[in-house]
Amino acid sequence: MIPEIFRDKDRQICAIVIRTDFEEQSGIRFFTPPEFSQQLAYMKREKGEIIEPHVHNEVNREVVRTQEVLIIRSGKVQVDLYTNEHEYWDSFTLGAGDVILLAFGGHGFTMLEPTEMIEIKQGPYLGDQDKVRFARYNSARSETT
Repeated sequence: MIPEIFRDKDRQICAIVIRTDFEEQSGIRFFTPPEFSQQLAYMKREKGEIIEPHVHNEVNREVVRTQEVLIIRSGKVQVDLYTNEHEYWDSFTLGAGDVILLAFGGHGFTMLEPTEMIEIKQGPYLGDQDKVRFARYNSARSETT
């Protein structure tokens, strides 16, 4: 199983999905390019392996676009992806254990079951100054399973 990468018409990465059954042999694998302000990686470590204690240096970074990671703890959610121009272009379903990084473009969600999610994104959160809301595309896709 490899990560699913959703690209818009300009081949820009809009979302990266890591399914709950993703697995690699060992080590660390980054899924995001180094220039992304949010980094997403998978680690598989063996018993007894050590990650040396460390602190991260203060480094000034300029974040110009919020990128967010959602971890689906339980339930099922339909993800709708949109272009930066608010045009609908794709939908898919995430379930318990799946992880998604939303990098560029727009997105909306429909809960197909009662759902718990954990959201991780850059702060500070500025409320409505952080986003532009637009009309939802009514996708013909309807999943009940």
